[in-house]
Amino acid sequence: MTEHDVVDIAALLSRLPLFSAITSAHIEHLAAASREKRIRKGETLFHRGDLPRGFYAVVYGQIKLAFSSPQGTEKVVEVIGARQTFGEAVMFMQRPYPVFAEALADTLLVHIPSKAVIELLEADSTFALHMLAGLSMRVHQLIQDVESYSLRSGAQRLIGYLIRNCQEPETGADRTMDLELPTSKQVIASLLNLTPETFSRVLHDLSSSGLITVHGRHITINDIEQLRRYEP
Repeated sequence: MTEHDVVDIAALLSRLPLFSAITSAHIEHLAAASREKRIRKGETLFHRGDLPRGFYAVVYGQIKLAFSSPQGTEKVVEVIGARQTFGEAVMFMQRPYPVFAEALADTLLVHIPSKAVIELLEADSTFALHMLAGLSMRVHQLIQDVESYSLRSGAQRLIGYLIRNCQEPETGADRTMDLELPTSKQVIASLLNLTPETFSRVLHDLSSSGLITVHGRHITINDIEQLRRYEP
């Protein structure tokens, strides 16, 4: 899809896990109220403290959710990619955004307004259950992330990230896997609560140990089982 393509919002919404079980009539209701929004790489979608008027779904591109400390350092909370949504919880809380959102690449979004969502919640209990399930999964992932940052070493965090994002091997006997880092190493380091220096050092150590091969953003895991057992 290019920036000149017309977006079929109803078709997009129907492919989102959040809306997979609701009726086509309800999809059309949401689509009629929703609008597409295109932003360029480096452009800010909203600032911390802005009031939400709905939530977003990513068609293509990437959005970084982050906040800055008083000292000016940045902490990345989440990187949102295609067919993912964000902003649902804040929309329901009716509180300002606790983070800012910035495009990491040219990005096409669909904005689903809160009014249309609330109307559908009142009309369809199944949709309400799906919204609750989606929010619960997000909270569960956040708890796992906090546990990882608190209890695991920097090497363990990076290894876990690589394994979660690698492509499955074509055969069960193949222990080699590949992945393309979805964004810059600096952003991933912040997401994993690592300094860029620590991130680079761990990558270098894993490469020197023969566990991975690094070519820019492309990483080959040479033996997935050995990588899982790696102890720095």
